[in-house]
Amino acid sequence: MANTLAIAGKELRSYFASPIAYVVIGLYALLFGYFFLLFLTAFAEQSMRMAAMGMNQPVNVNQMMIRPMLGNMSVIGLFILPMLTMRAYAEEKRSGTFELLLTAPLTDLQIVLGKFLGSLSLYTIMLAVSSLNVLLLFWWGNPEWRQVATSYLGLFFIGASFIALGLFISSLTKNQIVAGIITFAVALILWVISWVGDSAGELGRAIVSGLSVIEHYDDFSKGVVDTKHVVYYLSFIAFGLFLTVKSVDSERWRG
Repeated sequence: MANTLAIAGKELRSYFASPIAYVVIGLYALLFGYFFLLFLTAFAEQSMRMAAMGMNQPVNVNQMMIRPMLGNMSVIGLFILPMLTMRAYAEEKRSGTFELLLTAPLTDLQIVLGKFLGSLSLYTIMLAVSSLNVLLLFWWGNPEWRQVATSYLGLFFIGASFIALGLFISSLTKNQIVAGIITFAVALILWVISWVGDSAGELGRAIVSGLSVIEHYDDFSKGVVDTKHVVYYLSFIAFGLFLTVKSVDSERWRG
């Protein structure tokens, strides 16, 4: 475990030693702030419109603002998360440091888990920075905190899944740009695959919905933590890490 945490710490420090961490965190915070302002403005206008019409029923801030806003951020992850993982193995292969890593007294699993935890730590920081905007709503309003918490849990699972996918793809190439593009393409397919299910019949819709990463997020955004969705994300992560371990192992044998 100590070796895994050491690699995770090294990976996290490497992000902040380059512009990657600052660009990714800044971009994510900027986009989150834009959507926050956009949905907050729409929510305020809707509230004033209802008040002017004499409609005194309370307006649900979770349904009208927080849920669609965080839903949009789940899609933004498709574009940003490949930036976190594209260099994980590809850059080390290109620079020749990957061979040094393989000759260290570390198992393949420790290497993979360490890099996964390092990337996941940076993504967690991104989510923490974005949550500062949501905390303002608790200061001025009364959102349902459970729904906010489960929505962020869903975002965490989506991010962890894409990171596991990205690490595997990065382990297959020496070019980090290629790794980033392929990761984005595969993640995009896993997102839009649900559109195919709309015209595939009931059985086809069920199968396709089961494969879609975004479809499993919907219940989290409603404040529901369903075991089947948790199992799906954990299985996705485990399978991605398993493939990465096998890829690293093949590099060790070839080296």
